[in-house]
Amino acid sequence: MDPTVTLTYEGELRTRAVHERSGVETVTDAPVDNHGRGEAFSPTDLVATALGACMLTIMGIVADRHGWSLGGAEVAVRKVMATEPRRIARLEVVITVRGDFDAKARNALERAALGCPVHATLGGNVEMPVTFDWVGGEAD
Repeated sequence: MDPTVTLTYEGELRTRAVHERSGVETVTDAPVDNHGRGEAFSPTDLVATALGACMLTIMGIVADRHGWSLGGAEVAVRKVMATEPRRIARLEVVITVRGDFDAKARNALERAALGCPVHATLGGNVEMPVTFDWVGGEAD
């Protein structure tokens, strides 16, 4: 097997992950409310991060295809945990897009975000309300 990511347990509820293709590393810590130090992304924070990054990436692919600029677009994700069993219950997403986009462009970008692979993967297991905030121009 050729792994995508290799993780090593460093002790004290901390892991180090290496993206095999690039060599980029990241560290995770257990959150403070689950016996950790909370000094880095928790594993569930990475799930929230993956959702936001995936949505922006797929929107970017669609924008590039049409020659639209997504410069300055942002995604904010709020993670809500359930306790029994401990899991991600809800990921609340607000996507802010700056620029003048007509109704057709907005619709295409919204469909792209909601069709991202991470959203599709989590769909049946996690509530994911998504709000789009269009700044700088009215839809036609």
